[in-house]
Amino acid sequence: MAHSINLTRRMLLKTGVALGLMPGVAFAQSGGSIKIGSLTPLTGSGASYGGRMRDAIAAVIGAVNEVGGLDGRQLVLVSEDDQTSPESGVRAARKLIDVDQVVAIAGVWASSVTTAIAPLCWESKTMLLCTSAANSITLLPHHGYIVRTEPGSTLWMEKIVSFMLGEGARKVAYMGLQTPFAEFAAGYMEKAALKAGGSSATSIYGPDKTSYRSEVDQILATSPEFIYLGGYSTDTIVVLRDLFRAGYRGKILTQNYTVDQTLLDALPTEVTDGVFSVGTATPDASVGFQAAKALLKTDQIDPYVAQAYDHANLVILALAASSTKNGEGIRNKIRDVSQGEGTKVGSAVEGIKLLAEGKSVNYEGASGDLTFNEIGDITTFPARFDLIKIKKFEQYKTL
Repeated sequence: MAHSINLTRRMLLKTGVALGLMPGVAFAQSGGSIKIGSLTPLTGSGASYGGRMRDAIAAVIGAVNEVGGLDGRQLVLVSEDDQTSPESGVRAARKLIDVDQVVAIAGVWASSVTTAIAPLCWESKTMLLCTSAANSITLLPHHGYIVRTEPGSTLWMEKIVSFMLGEGARKVAYMGLQTPFAEFAAGYMEKAALKAGGSSATSIYGPDKTSYRSEVDQILATSPEFIYLGGYSTDTIVVLRDLFRAGYRGKILTQNYTVDQTLLDALPTEVTDGVFSVGTATPDASVGFQAAKALLKTDQIDPYVAQAYDHANLVILALAASSTKNGEGIRNKIRDVSQGEGTKVGSAVEGIKLLAEGKSVNYEGASGDLTFNEIGDITTFPARFDLIKIKKFEQYKTL
């Protein structure tokens, strides 16, 4: 059960570590309040990101409450754990929507979870903000109740395949978990490789295996020059180990959310040396990124924390711009506050003041450009490719 706590930003910074361990906690007071939900993976495959994402949302809400809230009303964050599981995500989303009556759900990470809860959101007119990449998500009939701050599958695969082919590879391969992202990604890679005069092989596997040696042997039989790993950290550890044991010494690329310090610590240096990782490039110069660093008191902000920070600010600014403080109001105003000719702002605190003065704002995201198209997708992003050397990441190229 969620609990209500009267929490300002100052209190959050003082006690956030302890609270960060508590799923299902509602922050701030509930009387006359506006409730915002976070549904992040505090356990499961995405657990290394979910807590920090939830804490970023809490920090934004705490900062707004500290200056008086929204139109004199306090904001409440109701936090739930989706366990990186569609089934758990649906149960948590139903609670957030039906019991807590949140106006928005932010921070949803896995594509499978977003796909599962999306109908609940659009049917209840609850705004949904996600970091999920599967193209299918924004092709759902969501009536404007979904925006995605993560590049979609097509944007990702354009960058990934361009990089692999640009490194001279013509025989490529895809290996990854069965997810909504996998089938499209593998198909895109195959078409692009064939167009470039090359070939592509695919292995889409299930979770929770102690060995993927049979899948590795299947892929290595095609003599790939470059392999893209599209799984999560737990399975990627196993696949990398099996590739090394099988004698593969070609190039490997994976997402930066799979290759973290936990993975590097779990594997010998010779297994990870030379592996490439890719993620969204940090927009260091953006006012949103600078504001996020100041609020969160850190220079190390990963892309998912940046996106969660953006989710909270987008929701609050859209609420401030709308006469109706609900999901429909957020849907109708979210583009007005994030694109256009308004004054650039990097936080809801700045933007609320300007909106109250009758001015327009243009929220510049901590995660990058937040110009959403008609189905709720961002349309461009810079991809950063790093190379692992002796358990360290070295910047290699940006596309």
